[in-house]
Amino acid sequence: MRYVFISYNYSADFSSPEAWFTRNLGYAGVMDNLSKKHEVINIKQINYEGIVTHNNIAYHFVNFSKKKLHFNFQLNRYVKSLNPDVVILHGLHQPLQLIQLGLMLGKHTRIIVQNHAEKPFPGGIKKSLQKLADKYADAYLFASHDMGMEWVTAGNLKSLGKIHEVMEVSSVFFPIPRPVAESQTNVKEAPVFLWVGRLNDNKDPLNVVRAFLKFAECSPEAKLYMIYHTEELLPEIHELLNSSPNKEAIELIGKVPHADLLYWYNSADFILSGSHYEGSGTAICEAMSCGCVPLVTDILSFRMITNNGECGVLYEPGNEAALLEVLMQTKQMNVPEKRRLSIEHYKQNLSFEAIAERIEGIAGRL
Repeated sequence: MRYVFISYNYSADFSSPEAWFTRNLGYAGVMDNLSKKHEVINIKQINYEGIVTHNNIAYHFVNFSKKKLHFNFQLNRYVKSLNPDVVILHGLHQPLQLIQLGLMLGKHTRIIVQNHAEKPFPGGIKKSLQKLADKYADAYLFASHDMGMEWVTAGNLKSLGKIHEVMEVSSVFFPIPRPVAESQTNVKEAPVFLWVGRLNDNKDPLNVVRAFLKFAECSPEAKLYMIYHTEELLPEIHELLNSSPNKEAIELIGKVPHADLLYWYNSADFILSGSHYEGSGTAICEAMSCGCVPLVTDILSFRMITNNGECGVLYEPGNEAALLEVLMQTKQMNVPEKRRLSIEHYKQNLSFEAIAERIEGIAGRL
């Protein structure tokens, strides 16, 4: 079969194929695995034009318009010219483009639409267009089946029969010996807790910091390292730390190169999250691929990622007492068993191989 991946977004910040390959590592592995049995073409609009083959994938870098067009006939004609069997369209917030694509391709090409954290339009013309566009989609991929159900319940999509649970992204990381990892991070404590994410309200680092400072009162040996690449709530975090006698329990690392996360994940026992909403959960997936035990909020995507908490523990978002209770549970937890479950669940459900196999199965049944 010939798979064509397409996005209508124009990424002006990328001016070379190599830069885009690096940016797309979290998803490229899916296409890599599909290309072992099928022909795979990825159409992307960046500040570069040309066809480049990379890891058996034909990347078609086109540049029909630097603006987000509601009527992108040129791009749709280009897709049609490739005679795809299956088109995988990134994003559910472009219903008008989906309608045009469906009309141009006809019934012989199957269209699969992948959710990337979008929520259903609440009303108006945009919701009406989503309902109309549903006619032209043969399947939808959501990181959690329940996330897709929300779209059906809201009336934006018609049938649960088109909803499929497939992880959005995966991990390029893997387990390495802990001493090797610690030689790069200089982490020597145990247990080690890790935070990786933006310091914004949705990620809720303040709740995590408050709970961990209380946990440190009875577990002075525990240490939380926080890695982040945005600093929205950093002043508030500094204020919490400076007013606590346990401030040494938390170390603010800041931004690190993505490749270095391999060593951080393999230096940690637990990965923490305070998110109120996630389309999937890239950092949690990456951490689990290295054996970290997830202590994360009870949201739809994290239920799927943790197999409903079997691989770790879920707690109510924003609930400091609930998170503190979870942290206390780690003192009696069978950590090696939880680490084993995390890696096993990752391999079977979250890995590039697992995602590609599910997409292949869905496409084959359409």
